[in-house]
Amino acid sequence: MLDAVTGEPSADISQLIEAWGDGDEEAFHRLVSAVYPELRRMARRQLGRRAAGHSLESAALANEAYLKLVRAGTIQCESRVHFLALCAQVIRRILVDHARSRGYAKRGGNALRVPLDEVLLASESRGVEVLALDRALESLAQLDPRKSRVVELRYFGGLTTEETADVLGISPETAKRDWRMAKAWLFDALAGERT
Repeated sequence: MLDAVTGEPSADISQLIEAWGDGDEEAFHRLVSAVYPELRRMARRQLGRRAAGHSLESAALANEAYLKLVRAGTIQCESRVHFLALCAQVIRRILVDHARSRGYAKRGGNALRVPLDEVLLASESRGVEVLALDRALESLAQLDPRKSRVVELRYFGGLTTEETADVLGISPETAKRDWRMAKAWLFDALAGERT
């Protein structure tokens, strides 16, 4: 398989992750170029959920995620899915930081809003402020860290149920159950915040 950026044969993702974990910076750059299209897809997915008129673009979000990963230095990842899970965390933090830096009010106004798709709240038309979602996820993490992580991986990372289960070391059935329960909990928490 050829690398999409360099045109050279791409190394196995697992080998690149292992080399990066051992401190090889070049392996990290090769890893990112190998998974960058997926990073851009994650960024486009997140930004496609927000209302028009916001300044953050998918390329900027993907590039900021890349820079945060570079600054973090070596991080232990076991596989491509674990690396994407790490990217999901980074993207969530960037979106939250962006919303905070824009000085948005606690409710309404020009707050950065992302609709929680029908997968999360069973309604395409609902939108929730990024900061409200972050607060709700932090509250959920206090009660059940794994369910919060499932939402982060599925919603922010776009991981499948099977990939989420792999990252968390649980069965796909448990991941599905956690996803359903977390959606219900978040729906209640976010509905309560709006009233």
